[in-house]
Amino acid sequence: MVRLAIFASGTGSNFEAIVHAEKNGGMPFTCALLVCDQPQAAVLVKADKAGVPSVVFEPKAFDDKAAFEQAIRAALEEHNIEFIALAGYMRLIGPTLLNSYEGKIVNIHPSLLPAFPGLNAVGQALQAGVKVTGVTIHYVDSGMDTGEIIAQQAVPVSDNDTEESLRKKIQAVEHTLYPETLANLLQSCEK
Repeated sequence: MVRLAIFASGTGSNFEAIVHAEKNGGMPFTCALLVCDQPQAAVLVKADKAGVPSVVFEPKAFDDKAAFEQAIRAALEEHNIEFIALAGYMRLIGPTLLNSYEGKIVNIHPSLLPAFPGLNAVGQALQAGVKVTGVTIHYVDSGMDTGEIIAQQAVPVSDNDTEESLRKKIQAVEHTLYPETLANLLQSCEK
């Protein structure tokens, strides 16, 4: 089993979907750690209920990004983490983690990249008036949502969609696509 760390900053719906998929069996990974940057994030309660160890690192407690990421890397090493899945983690990953986990960090994004990178992709899609948006899972590199695409799935946009209704449609896809994609990716990494 590949030891997986999930990085999240918010409510943790994708964290929950990945943990649920693991608990249902047949996954080549174990959710070994949650890394969070927000001490009040709802995902921490979900991790506790699921029995997944968690650590919280607040960026402002560190002198710089390198020190922040060195502390995270130490926690990852302590938990023997082999692969990282970003799931609503609202920070760019810097060189300290990118170099330590090269090719072993993936992210999920609520659009069909390269369209609508960065924050509020759902709002960007609605504002642009597109008829189709979607979900992208990609490797993480030094850019914002610029890494190699692993998987995508389209989500139709209705004329009466709001940000909330479209976000719910996208999340429904995310909660299936992310665990399946991680399983496919990590199947080949299994020892």
